[in-house]
Amino acid sequence: MKQLFVFIRKEFYHVFRDKRTLLIMFGLPIAQILLFGYAITSEVKNSHISISDNSRDANTEQLINKIKSSSYFIVDETSLSEQEIENTLKRGNVRCVLVFPPNFGNNLLHSGKAQIQIIADGSDPNTAKTLINYLTAIIADYQQEISPAAVLPYVIVPETRMLYNEEGNGSLNFIPGVMALILMIVCTALTAVAVVKEKELGTMEVLLVSPFKPIFVLISKAVPYLVLSLANFTLIVLLAVFVLNVEIKGSILLLFLVSTLFIITCLSFGLLISNVTSSQQTALLLSIMGMMIPTLIFTGFMFPIENMPWVFQVISNIVPSRWYFLIIKSVMLKGLGFAYIWKEVLVLIVMTLALLGVALKNFKIRLE
Repeated sequence: MKQLFVFIRKEFYHVFRDKRTLLIMFGLPIAQILLFGYAITSEVKNSHISISDNSRDANTEQLINKIKSSSYFIVDETSLSEQEIENTLKRGNVRCVLVFPPNFGNNLLHSGKAQIQIIADGSDPNTAKTLINYLTAIIADYQQEISPAAVLPYVIVPETRMLYNEEGNGSLNFIPGVMALILMIVCTALTAVAVVKEKELGTMEVLLVSPFKPIFVLISKAVPYLVLSLANFTLIVLLAVFVLNVEIKGSILLLFLVSTLFIITCLSFGLLISNVTSSQQTALLLSIMGMMIPTLIFTGFMFPIENMPWVFQVISNIVPSRWYFLIIKSVMLKGLGFAYIWKEVLVLIVMTLALLGVALKNFKIRLE
């Protein structure tokens, strides 16, 4: 054990001397957590829309003011012809155009029915649908204001509530996914590069011919990155809580333990990659690109897995970050305990043991 501690201390020295490793370890997570927390969101706000008011009566003025008061839109109120509307959307100046026909208020008051045309830029269908839904809700709310006592035998008024996210904060969906993404990429890449670097420098031969057992070589390589990854995880949680205002509703100890398990899973992946590569560039490419794309696609925090073909749903089950994402959401956002996440934890344990077993079995104690 004394030899093991000496080697672990040596690896800590190597890590702290390598400024690029420290930059990747701590700089990349800070940049990603702030980027996903502030810049990337599924909400649509401050979208430029144009309103063509061909009626110019009291009703259109009231409805336009109601739209302007919303934080979702930046309104450009003009009178546009059909050709001008198309040219405006082609140039990309606005995302949506709201057209009031002539005599809008007159038709509404006398016949009880009036039409509004909503023209959206369908080149981005998700944003277009969101803007149409926002405008439809505002119009329906205005209709309820001017005609609260509609003659109907039954009235159904839905009362909605956003559980686990009362404020509708879009960052809450991305933070757990970003945590899985950061730990998956950073832990895997750094562990793989640390072993391959010894091969490139020729120092791996010295380690293998020493009295130190090969398995202890791998342990000494992994332990510093385990400790630093836990420090990295703590930094991410502090940023999420104090900068992005994410409330941790569950047990911090449980969150720490399952994150430790996931970090060990990622380190096992890195050791496995180091067995099949002989250069740092190849190890980085496999670690970053090979882990980033599956994590982004198959984790579920950016693209719903339920919407994917069944083949991709099956593939997503072998991506460790998917199970960690489910655990983090359950513990951090919903405040659930171990009784609700034991299946996901068991999957991560099996994956970790399998990856460690394959990595150790294929570790070459003789260099070619």
